[in-house]
Amino acid sequence: MQQDSVLIRVRAAGLNPADNAIRAGALAEAMDTLFPVVPGWDVAGVVEQAGPGAAEFVEGDEVIGYLRESVLHHGSYAELVSAPVHTLVRKPSNASWAQAAGLPLAGLTAYQGMVHHLRVAPGETVLVHAASGGVGSIAAQLAVATGATVIGTASGGNHDYLRSLGVSPVTYGPGLAERVRARAPEGVDAIFDAAGRGALADTVEVGKPHVRAVTVADVHPGATAVYARLDLDDLRALTRMVEAGDLTIRIGATFPLERATDAQRTLESGHTSGKIILTP
Repeated sequence: MQQDSVLIRVRAAGLNPADNAIRAGALAEAMDTLFPVVPGWDVAGVVEQAGPGAAEFVEGDEVIGYLRESVLHHGSYAELVSAPVHTLVRKPSNASWAQAAGLPLAGLTAYQGMVHHLRVAPGETVLVHAASGGVGSIAAQLAVATGATVIGTASGGNHDYLRSLGVSPVTYGPGLAERVRARAPEGVDAIFDAAGRGALADTVEVGKPHVRAVTVADVHPGATAVYARLDLDDLRALTRMVEAGDLTIRIGATFPLERATDAQRTLESGHTSGKIILTP
């Protein structure tokens, strides 16, 4: 443990698609790696020990963090993890450990895409693709919180969930653009794509002439690609929203740490809505 780090007893760790990409070697050229690699960028836990230069936290503090470092080595799939203080904020007091662990990467991705790039304003209409997923559900709630009208794409089984968030649901598949147009006859002001697989191309025609678009899952001309960047101000803003009751984190499944392989397989299958979480 370095002097500006704390030792965390992990209470929950969030899975992300990047974990599977790292395992498959797909990010080998993009990131330096020091083997053996412990996966996991999202953590929620309790401070067991603080380094001499880590005055921000003391033993017993409950924290969450985004542990992505420049070199992949020590991640959150662990019982204990050392984390620099610049990666951590205090855990939302009203969130479960699983919900807290599901917030950092998905929340930062959604917040930076919706707030910093799309800059959604009250009264605008926003289309969120994959609105019931880990990133999409947070993005949709952020847009609702601004006073926007939000249309969300999802499978039929997730429509009631989206309605509970204040989102107008539409079903994937042929005719999607027509279904969106029926909800927004004048077009949408902004599109947040958390689905990929051509979702933007399928719905670009429903945008107004100067539609703004971001994607976290695809590449498309005219859309800004967004990747989570560690920003403690953004992460604290998200925790405040959770504590105010304006943001909830949907948990799709939890697995004990020893079943991390099963958890990654479930993530890879794409059959679970919400975050997948590891617990001790």
